Amino acid sequence: MGPVILFDGVCGLCDRFVQHVLKRDRAGLFRFAPLQSDLAADVLRRHGRDPTQLSTLIVVLDLGGPDERLLVKARAALFVLKGLGGLGRCLVLVEWLPTSLLDWGYDRVARVRYRFWGRTDSCRMPRPEERARFLDVASTNSPPSGPSRK
Repeated sequence: MGPVILFDGVCGLCDRFVQHVLKRDRAGLFRFAPLQSDLAADVLRRHGRDPTQLSTLIVVLDLGGPDERLLVKARAALFVLKGLGGLGRCLVLVEWLPTSLLDWGYDRVARVRYRFWGRTDSCRMPRPEERARFLDVASTNSPPSGPSRK
C-alpha cells in the first residue's frame, strides 16, 4: 500500500487538497483517511501523538509495517505535492528550508483555514469511484466541537 494521507475531514481547505490529489494522482499512489477516523487515532497513538489534534496534515509511510513513520505539516504537504509530479517538482526549491520555518508558514494557514475555506458538520463521504482509496471511512467519528491547534 502506498502512503496514506490523514486529513481533517471537516475542513474545507483539507477537502480541496484531497480533491486536488485525487484528480492528479492517476497512478492511485495515495490513500486517504480522515483524522477523525479510528484508523487515524490508532496510528497517532502508536506514534505518541494526540488523536484529538486535528490541525495538521499527516502522511503515513509504510502503514502498519515495521518502518511505519509519519511526515507532518509542511513536510507532509511537500511529500504529497512532489509525489504528484508536474509543478509539484518545483517544490525542491523550498525543500531545503528548515522544517521549523516551513511549519511556521503551515501553522499560519492552519490557524485561519476554517475562516477562509469553511467547515462542514461531518466528514465528506467519498464518491463510489473514490471509495477504494479511502480507508476506515465507515468508522469516522463525529467532528470535535471546535477547531484544535497544534
